[in-house]
Amino acid sequence: MASSVQQKRTRKSPSDRRAEIVEAASAIALTEGLECITLRRIAEELGVRPGLIGHYFPAVEELVAEAFGTAAGGELDTLLPAEPAGESPTSRLTRFFTLATGPAYDDVSRLWINARHLSRYRPVLRARVDRQEALWRGRLERLIRDGVEAGEFRTADPYVTTIQILVVIDGLGAHANTSAVERPAAVTRMAVRTAEQQLGLASGALGA
Repeated sequence: MASSVQQKRTRKSPSDRRAEIVEAASAIALTEGLECITLRRIAEELGVRPGLIGHYFPAVEELVAEAFGTAAGGELDTLLPAEPAGESPTSRLTRFFTLATGPAYDDVSRLWINARHLSRYRPVLRARVDRQEALWRGRLERLIRDGVEAGEFRTADPYVTTIQILVVIDGLGAHANTSAVERPAAVTRMAVRTAEQQLGLASGALGA
């Protein structure tokens, strides 16, 4: 007599399920925008009931903020690792600019524009945006201070130099949200040139 074997459904731990929800929301945030994150949409994406998503995130605003923080935090850890692996400050900064000013990060640039706009009306998201901005400033300022201590960079005020560089990068990020297809080299190198000038480096020291 033939017998059928029923597959056992594996129940995910609360931490794994929560991480899965946030990962799905982060992917939607990057490709479609934070406005597209709803409990129903994430439930459809994962093939579960909306009530399950609501169990972990009773308020969708919490999920929106978490999705942004996860996506933006992943970007920061890639561009400016908290624990650099023995590279010189100049090498670390060159690598940072190579990644941060390339088209691969256009989706993240759009996400930042999206988050800053929405955060005007959403306090939970505003707090997360503020936190991520502080992390960005802190990591870049630390890198610049490391370069000054190593004798590779020269600046009287690492904090001010950090802000100057980030302002230019934010401007380039806003440009990624336009319909312009071509990126003139003189434009894409604006952040690099600013850093070289403010850190007392020769032109081209941070990469072509």
